[in-house]
Amino acid sequence: MTLWHGRFESSMANSLWELSESYPFDHVLYHHDIVGSRAHVQGLLAAGLLTSDEVRVLLGALDDVESEFDRGVFVRAGSDEDIHMAIERRVTELAGSTGAKLHTARSRNDQVATTVRLWVRDALVDVAERVLALAETLFAIGERDPDYYLPGYTHLQRAQPVLLAHHLGAHAWALTRDIDRLLETRRRLNVSPLGAGAVAGTSLPIDPGTTAALMGFDRAFANSMDAVSDRDFVAETLFDIALLGVHLSRMGEELVLWTSAEFGFATLGDAFTTGSSMLPQKKNSDVAELARAKTGRFIGNLTSLLVVLKGLPLAYNRDLQEDKEPLFDSVRNVTLVLDALRGTYQSMSFNSEVAARAADDPYLAAIDIAERLVETGVPFRDAHELVGAAVGESIRTGRPFPDVVAESPALAQFGGVFARHETLQSRRSRGASGPVAWPTQAETWHRVAADLHRRLREVGGRAEGQL
Repeated sequence: MTLWHGRFESSMANSLWELSESYPFDHVLYHHDIVGSRAHVQGLLAAGLLTSDEVRVLLGALDDVESEFDRGVFVRAGSDEDIHMAIERRVTELAGSTGAKLHTARSRNDQVATTVRLWVRDALVDVAERVLALAETLFAIGERDPDYYLPGYTHLQRAQPVLLAHHLGAHAWALTRDIDRLLETRRRLNVSPLGAGAVAGTSLPIDPGTTAALMGFDRAFANSMDAVSDRDFVAETLFDIALLGVHLSRMGEELVLWTSAEFGFATLGDAFTTGSSMLPQKKNSDVAELARAKTGRFIGNLTSLLVVLKGLPLAYNRDLQEDKEPLFDSVRNVTLVLDALRGTYQSMSFNSEVAARAADDPYLAAIDIAERLVETGVPFRDAHELVGAAVGESIRTGRPFPDVVAESPALAQFGGVFARHETLQSRRSRGASGPVAWPTQAETWHRVAADLHRRLREVGGRAEGQL
């Protein structure tokens, strides 16, 4: 029996049921749906629509249902189309006629919108905490090995030497922006839709502000039609995860390169690599490869939802059921990638001598020679041309670049740049890659990380109170 059986003379066709049921994936919302229902019950009490005894019975039934889910003993009935209907059906079984009052002044439209917001609100904090843990791992590796360095690349060509700490720090800084986006999305979504009803509110004397406060929302909705149709917060969440995934994919690609025999900069621990079913010598960076691949999934989930939303008239449409599977999928998979990548980096052994030899490539000192010329008053473009000509001569003749520089009347005085670590040490400007500039960056990073921890504690610590 459906919640709307009074209007219909026949039951739902099997094909429609199979198309429309969402319990197999939306059952994960049970806790948040119960949180919303508890608030709704207390709101009905405040409005004089329930007695204290009725509230006691309903809250007790909701507690019992939640316990059944927590213990894995909840039994779905054949009529339970979704988690919301399942909970209401079971509450009514436990509470009798009082259970039939649970849905007073509420539609599944505002109920679902509330439940999903509550779920996303928690999920965003969980993802952000995992992102911060990964970022802190990257910074910790750099601080553990402060003298390690490698080539920095542009166009995948060696460009200039950089500290390992600076390189991993670049990823950490990108992740801090991801955390900020996740928390800003949480701030924007923290508006309660409960009380909007199906589309136009209700004639019953409820106060949406009361239930909003009970659930820890910043405020209640302003427009009932917008409240039940808005899925901007789901789209924003999927975008945040897609862009986070792009950053994780970049890290994965780099790990694949670093651990290849051609680079040889790093080796990953056995627990975070796989072998080959055919080739005994293989050690594959599967975690890094899956981090790349999952990003396509995250982008696809975002695209899927945007296509669903683009043509919907106000207000609620059943199309909005399609917001949940992409959302749940992206959140689940990004948490898997974040945890696995963090463990992968923790298992990584950096082959410092191999990386240093690559970074000590004499051609990487070319810009230093040009900048020494600039310090003597030579215009940069002229200096660039002079040094570029010396590089070209070295390549054409096969002579070592330092030898060509030593024999050049215009450049010979700058041969000291080829001393080991000289080019790395000379990177001194703000935010640069050398050891002189690094402490300032590290101090800034720790200050930013501490602020992110504070923000996460604040939003994660907002208790649901009596709910």
